[in-house]
Amino acid sequence: MIIIVKFIKYKRGNVVINFMLVTIMSALTIFMCFFKEDSTLVVDGKQIEPVIYQKTFSSTLASADVIAVNLKVFVDNKELNIKSTEENIALMLKAQKITLGTTDIVSPSRETELSAGMKVFITRVKTAAIKQTKPIDFKTIIQKDSKSIKSLTKVAQAGKQGQKSVTSNVTYYNGKEVSRKIISEKVLIAPKNKIIVQGTLPTITFSRGGSSISSKNIINVKATAYCSVSGSSNYTATGIKAVRNPFGYSTIAVDPNKISLGTKLYVEGYGYAIAADKGSAVKGNYIDVYFNTREEALDWGVKHIKVQILD
Repeated sequence: MIIIVKFIKYKRGNVVINFMLVTIMSALTIFMCFFKEDSTLVVDGKQIEPVIYQKTFSSTLASADVIAVNLKVFVDNKELNIKSTEENIALMLKAQKITLGTTDIVSPSRETELSAGMKVFITRVKTAAIKQTKPIDFKTIIQKDSKSIKSLTKVAQAGKQGQKSVTSNVTYYNGKEVSRKIISEKVLIAPKNKIIVQGTLPTITFSRGGSSISSKNIINVKATAYCSVSGSSNYTATGIKAVRNPFGYSTIAVDPNKISLGTKLYVEGYGYAIAADKGSAVKGNYIDVYFNTREEALDWGVKHIKVQILD
């Protein structure tokens, strides 16, 4: 509604007419406030101020040719029902005083024009550097032992985990972790590797035709047994300590004229041995095998067996 008020010059003495004009102006003002309609006040051809009074928000927008749309905004674990007349999502969020971080994600994009029934999703994105202490697994190393038989497997060194400090860059979407990237690692305690010793010596068996390895250098011998006597030296003629090692090389006494000292052999029923000792009674095809105890030596007794010279 356009209200036009025009002042007409009258003579000073016409009091009745002046009073009527004041009364009309007052009535128009009350009418505008009561009905709250869109009005423009023009006085003497000059627009003083547009006064907008509407009964409803919709009628106000309609009068200005502006259409409001209903949409939903999902943010901070809330669902907001919003009616907006803004041009795009960015302006709508600003009008609703919904602040965005520099890394926050808006879907659809902020430049998207508003439309009826639109759903806008805001994902709060945060990153943080997280430092953790983590274990370092030890490695298992197999060491080959050419002085032990294949059946021997033993742990020479127990493994022990180490520790390291790990710093990761963690990304969160709405408080939930979505990615983790390691940016640095520092070893605090080095791990201790587990070492397993595995023998490589094959088990040799004898037959009428020879041994399972080779039929060469096989001799038939008479074999007795001995052990250390209390108070006597436990060292052999070659200066090494007498030992009985069923999983590797044991020391035996031989006739150096028949088998050279230091020679490696395989003794049937006894195992691998080194010709490391000699004795006054050990002559010809005769060997004396060593045991740790007198009981073991007596249990061996006297045997006629085969011996293979390995080198």
